[in-house]
Amino acid sequence: MTTRRRAPAGHPIVVKVGSSSLASRAGGLNGVALRSVVDQVVELWSLGHPTVLVSSGAVAAGLLELGIERRPVHVPDLQAAAAVGQGRLMERYATEFGAQQRLVGQVLLTKDVLANRGQYLHAREALDRMLSLGIVPVVNENDTVVIDELRLGDNDRLAAIVSHLVGAALLVLLTDTAGLYSEDPHLATEAELLTAVRHTDEILDKLAAGRSGPMGSGGVATKVVAARMAAWSGVPTVVAGSYEERAAVRAAAGETVGTWIEPHPSRLPSRKLWIAFGQPAEGSLRVDAGAVQAMVSRGSSLLPVGITEIQGDFGEGAAVEVLDPGGSLVGKGLVTLSSAALRPLLGRHSSAIAVDGWGGEVIHRDDLVVLVDDSERSIG
Repeated sequence: MTTRRRAPAGHPIVVKVGSSSLASRAGGLNGVALRSVVDQVVELWSLGHPTVLVSSGAVAAGLLELGIERRPVHVPDLQAAAAVGQGRLMERYATEFGAQQRLVGQVLLTKDVLANRGQYLHAREALDRMLSLGIVPVVNENDTVVIDELRLGDNDRLAAIVSHLVGAALLVLLTDTAGLYSEDPHLATEAELLTAVRHTDEILDKLAAGRSGPMGSGGVATKVVAARMAAWSGVPTVVAGSYEERAAVRAAAGETVGTWIEPHPSRLPSRKLWIAFGQPAEGSLRVDAGAVQAMVSRGSSLLPVGITEIQGDFGEGAAVEVLDPGGSLVGKGLVTLSSAALRPLLGRHSSAIAVDGWGGEVIHRDDLVVLVDDSERSIG
């Protein structure tokens, strides 16, 4: 059952706005759109919701200064645009928030920061402290220095991770459409707006082929993944049109706006959230049906006897995805052996294996995050 709910007062809200919503047709930033976002964030604070703003737009802001009309495809060009635009973007936010007596602070994150457990916790502490001081954190990926291997990929996923970090009551993804549709509204006139879905609904799987806009790096697919990431933290997501009047405020009030994505009924523990979403996967393990049943239904550790295939090269302690026989995601965990040490052990019973100092589990249950259960699909 999917029921919209008012976000409880005192709990943080994360609002994400994309480049396509902030970019002006003439180039640079749309001042009216940016001011609308600022007004909503300020109103949410006044209603008792400490609010984090995850904002794209740095590259779009830099393109105008550089005289470039379309988003570049080469990394150095993107980095140059981000370097110029990040300052312009923060200058605009500081001015607009300052006019309403609200301080802002810039937080730039990359995947390697979140992958390190210590830095992950420091990021959480920094965000919590900023919120307690009444500062609006404006979060973005550090596009100026990041390389492909360290990219989170888009700000939708980043917003979902931030919602984990701050224990948000709601994630609002503001975009250039009214919400999620049954089909691409640009191509199908019969496409229907989905007002409410569960994070496990198969319709979301079909929407994972969404396309990107000319200024953004995200799309329908990234919003689906972000909503499902937030769902495992017990955080509902609303995808709504940035042009809708007070969309984020109305979403926080439980009003019908955009698409509501119902989360998982229980929240994963903080450490398991970090394993699931803070750690980049360095490989994967395909397992048989018996291993899936043991992990999903009985909460068992993953043993070598149930593993049928290893993909990738990884070291001891690395995060890897666990896939079912058909290749669908079952979970993610930290391995106790490297891929080189594990390959000779596939399909063997732990009792028949002698490895000094090894307890017999490839992934101990305490280091394993199962992202399906008997009635639900995976996050995709």
